[in-house]
Amino acid sequence: MDKETLTADLKRKIISALNLPEVSPSDIADDTELFGESGLGLDSVDALELVVMVEREYGVVISESSDAKKIFASVGTLADYLISNRK
Repeated sequence: MDKETLTADLKRKIISALNLPEVSPSDIADDTELFGESGLGLDSVDALELVVMVEREYGVVISESSDAKKIFASVGTLADYLISNRK
């Protein structure tokens, strides 16, 4: 799967997993921050749900030693991580 397809897929799955009906995939730029005031405003509970979704849907384990803050900075950084860590 190429990065463009993966980022589109991630956006749909993030919206679904976190139950964000007011957000559409086109509202999320690849570099939109997922956490914090300037981005989607996700919180620590959302982070746990994202980790579970990523592991279930993409088969990539996010270990506790990973730099999760960098991995989940944006959809683009998450896609880069998934591409480089897929089996």
